[in-house]
Amino acid sequence: MQWIQRRIRLAPRPQGVHLISQEVLPQFPELAQFQVGIAHFFLQHTSAGLAINENAEPEVRADLHRFLHEVVPEGAAYYTHRYEGPDDMPAHIKTVLVGNSVTIPITAGRLALGTWQGLYLCEFRRHAAGRHLIVTVWGSAAHSPTEE
Repeated sequence: MQWIQRRIRLAPRPQGVHLISQEVLPQFPELAQFQVGIAHFFLQHTSAGLAINENAEPEVRADLHRFLHEVVPEGAAYYTHRYEGPDDMPAHIKTVLVGNSVTIPITAGRLALGTWQGLYLCEFRRHAAGRHLIVTVWGSAAHSPTEE
């Protein structure tokens, strides 16, 4: 069994729900070393979230963004935390609702996502800088024929 951990920087994105699987995976080539394991993705921020959902239809991401904006609107009179602008407190609430980590099984050197699943960054701020993920992988390495 072995552990690998890496900090990955994500490119800045506008407010919305963004598919990031294809940005993250090339930054973690060691994943291919694992026959079986667990990959844990932790977003080091309190105003953005991580989720797994539909990876094919962009309308899903747009609908999720609109829904979260309706459920947690900007400018609600009951917000008292306003130091970083009108989108800050709603961003914190959305992060509590969505979460900032996901765990995905590894099978044969790949994330064992379903056919229609992808990793999402849910960006809740209007003008966020790049975000950082800590990816921690634990598992068994693939065996080579010379190890037997």
